[in-house]
Amino acid sequence: MKRERHAKIIELIGQYAIETQEDLAEKLNEAGFQVTQATVSRDIRELKLTKMTLSGRQRYVVVQEHSQQMGEKYIGILREGFISADMAQNILVIKTVAGMAMAVGAALDALHWPEIVGCIAGDDTVFCAVRTVEDTVLLMDKLRKMAREP
Repeated sequence: MKRERHAKIIELIGQYAIETQEDLAEKLNEAGFQVTQATVSRDIRELKLTKMTLSGRQRYVVVQEHSQQMGEKYIGILREGFISADMAQNILVIKTVAGMAMAVGAALDALHWPEIVGCIAGDDTVFCAVRTVEDTVLLMDKLRKMAREP
């Protein structure tokens, strides 16, 4: 439900000039999502929305962070959680420390590496769909090297 709500929020702020949390809550309720202002506040924080002045009015927008510092944080998560990797054709199976698979999968998605199509995570395993078998070998080597580097 949260994922669908987050997708709807992104859609709504792209479609409407939403200036306040109350405006966003109203639009979500109209779209069939029963939310409170506290839920909307949490969603805004999780989605890292920010207010910008566009056409003379403040409104929520999505700001993508691709800074060096964020990349280093994601790589740190990979190093902390990574145990091993093995491949099955173009699927990379990554074993992680218990409870870290979702964080590792999210970090891989956030790094926007061109080889990766997407990730599915459980508790200690990430299935990473990779574009080609050749890319899978390269990605596996990249992750193993990254995990060994301090």
